[in-house]
Amino acid sequence: MLQAQVFLWAYILLFFPASIVAQGLGVNWGVIASHPLDPKIVVNILKDNGIKKVKLFHAEHDILTALSGTDIEVMVGIPNHSLESLSEKYSVAQAWVKANVTAYMGKKGVNFKYVAVGNEPFLAAYNGTYNNLTLPAMKNILKALNEAGVGKDIKVSTPLNGDVYITPTYKPSDGIFRHDLADIMNGICEFLHKNNAAFIVNIYPFLNLYQNPGFPEPYAFFDNDDSNSMDDNGVKYRSVLDANIDTLVAALKVSNFSDIPIIVGEVGWPTDGNIYATTKNAKKFYNGLLKRMTKNEGTPLRPKQYPDVYMFSLLDEDLKSIDPGMFERHWGIFSFDGQPKFPLDLSGKGQNKRLVGGKNVTYMEKQWCVYNKAASNQKDLAVKVAWACNNTDCTTLVPGASCSGMGIDMNASVAFNMYYQMANQTKAACDFEGLAKIVKRDPSNGTCRFPIMIKTIQTTSNSSASAPKSSRSSTFSSSTSHSPLQTHSPSPSSSPFHSPLLIFQIFVGIFTIWFV
Repeated sequence: MLQAQVFLWAYILLFFPASIVAQGLGVNWGVIASHPLDPKIVVNILKDNGIKKVKLFHAEHDILTALSGTDIEVMVGIPNHSLESLSEKYSVAQAWVKANVTAYMGKKGVNFKYVAVGNEPFLAAYNGTYNNLTLPAMKNILKALNEAGVGKDIKVSTPLNGDVYITPTYKPSDGIFRHDLADIMNGICEFLHKNNAAFIVNIYPFLNLYQNPGFPEPYAFFDNDDSNSMDDNGVKYRSVLDANIDTLVAALKVSNFSDIPIIVGEVGWPTDGNIYATTKNAKKFYNGLLKRMTKNEGTPLRPKQYPDVYMFSLLDEDLKSIDPGMFERHWGIFSFDGQPKFPLDLSGKGQNKRLVGGKNVTYMEKQWCVYNKAASNQKDLAVKVAWACNNTDCTTLVPGASCSGMGIDMNASVAFNMYYQMANQTKAACDFEGLAKIVKRDPSNGTCRFPIMIKTIQTTSNSSASAPKSSRSSTFSSSTSHSPLQTHSPSPSSSPFHSPLLIFQIFVGIFTIWFV
């Protein structure tokens, strides 16, 4: 009897995942961080939470090695700045496939499912830079995959933004592709249809809310009543995500490609850096999304099958550009150290379950850098905080963020500590001419958390084009009425330095009282 019980439990542990997730659920894994988490730890996070699909923005040797033998389905990306060489020279595509795909395949290799060529290459703000490069690059990559004998198993597509389609009447059912992209989109769709590949689209309901003061907040989420819905010839849309998906469905139908499957390549909700970017709202959004996926009822124009969805994102990235907004570094459902931010039931059943966090994460010393009120040169505080914030991550200080409104002492300490931690806790990084000091007691207070940095390893890339400027291009809603439409700004540099706008906002929030 005992042997039978042992066998039963062994069978369960071997053949059932640690956690059940909604069908078709995946996650984006970006690495624009000062201290990236060990890929082996991240892969264990995926496995422990039952996540079976992951999307990478470019090929990283250490990440692909960690994914080898796991059977996790991988979509690997190619950054936009590689499109020109890939489109012009087939040999470049051959070399890329050899170095980043076939080199990791085999009995215990990576389970590649897609190569994502480019990332939102048709953004209006790119002024057509990649319009005539993307499809030729896709064709060359597919040709190289076919030549390597893996083209039937690995699909080729390109993640596009919602600005490639519009709806002139505000209704999703009247969706069409943007007029200036009509011929290009026809070629892309013909390629996808011929090769049984999906149309990948990135959609961000949060940005509809962020960019439009009059946007109805409930419409950014799910399961709303008719007062917060869009009527389309009697069909009620209660979420901007569903309306956006169906605008694409309509555009595909008009172009005679109504059978192309759709994948939502990026969708998520940030947790800091803006009044709407909170863990409460993120949990609400994801719970609604996962419930929709679990029901699998589809959308009004494509019923019975909800698209596969890749959450954005797995981890926070503290070197992402903040040009789109101060929330850009806080999209993760896990913090930078792989710890869950809020309870989330990935099965979509709405249980108050806690995600499994990273294990065996190695942290630096348990010490922090804070403002020294006893220093004699207090008049220099504003200048020193400005310098710290211009060289570290102060996005938690902006109005509405987790550390805002807590007074001069607290905000100066946040700036000094973030600089100190990102500088690997070197003693010289906590001086600021006597205005800062090292303490052993955690200064965290309420929602304002003072992190301790992790020890990290440097990941290695196989591709000379492996360092994208941004792992997610910003997408902004153009109007409340045209909720499925989005306009955009170009992918900015991933420099850790902040824009003058952030410094201005910080000083308005921190130092106005000081000088009054």
